Amino acid sequence: MRAAVFFIIMMLGLGFSACGSAKRVEVAQKKVPSWYAHPPHSTESELYGVGEGKSKREAIDNALSLIASTLSVSISSSYSAKTVVKEGRVNSSDATYVNQTQSDVKKIRITNYRLLNAAELGFKRFAVLVTVNKEELFRGLKNELEQQFLDISQNEKSIKNENPLAQLAFYKKSLQSLNNLQNTLSVMKVLHEKTDINFYLQKRHRLEQKYHALLSKITFYIKADKEAKRFVSAVETGITKQKFSLKKSRDMYHFTVFMQAKIKKAQSYGFSIARSEINFVTKDYRGRVVGRNLLHIDGQSSQGYAIALQDLVKKLNLQIEQEGIFKILNLNIY
Repeated sequence: MRAAVFFIIMMLGLGFSACGSAKRVEVAQKKVPSWYAHPPHSTESELYGVGEGKSKREAIDNALSLIASTLSVSISSSYSAKTVVKEGRVNSSDATYVNQTQSDVKKIRITNYRLLNAAELGFKRFAVLVTVNKEELFRGLKNELEQQFLDISQNEKSIKNENPLAQLAFYKKSLQSLNNLQNTLSVMKVLHEKTDINFYLQKRHRLEQKYHALLSKITFYIKADKEAKRFVSAVETGITKQKFSLKKSRDMYHFTVFMQAKIKKAQSYGFSIARSEINFVTKDYRGRVVGRNLLHIDGQSSQGYAIALQDLVKKLNLQIEQEGIFKILNLNIY
């Protein structure tokens, strides 16, 4: 027995000795390239940026973000001369504009770049050095902007015979696509000082005028059967919140929403339930259907059917508030 124990102890000792004598594998960290540690400075014609990431693509994206940040600083510097200092305070509107521009410049897509260097740093990390030619970037932004306005102009011609709601949806979506216009123009102005940004701003302003002119002309009227009348107020509130007028009319900008409802009374586990089926049909001034939808909403209460009906109206109000009235009516404006 003692011999067996001694043998086991000897074997364990030899095992630990072998482990202790094994060579440790050390992975030497790769040397950081000089172009990454000391990247070239941007010049009058070229912008440089370095980036690091888990992949080469991620590293390039980070490098381009750095270049966008450089443009933000340039924009801030150019606008700082326009800020008005009064009694030790910077004009708040100017300061807000500069800060907003700085944050939104990063959203601008930079596609015309050149990859100068790339290296693997080890541990699945990559580093890159990219450059962007200012003149090429300017031309790329300008071409993209002009193509965007050209597309809007061509599509505008195709919606002239559509109903006013479809036209309104077109102008709304067109303006949304131009949300980043001011920031793009700011970058273009920094890259090319003589850029006439008013030319593009006037184009957007024309679209805004057409949108608001349509918005002011479009009217709605609600016609509801006996059961649906309890829901009229909720629908009217949803429409007026979108800045449309409610009135009877027969002109080409008028729409009528027809509402029908079926409500059934039920009981379940001590609760009174009001089960509704609400049908919406929206027609233009000629009587053509432009949208229809069917909703099923249940109201419930432990205090009786009358309260369950109130809960039903409350739930429709909440759904309109969350989804928007035009999704409820299934009109393509949202």
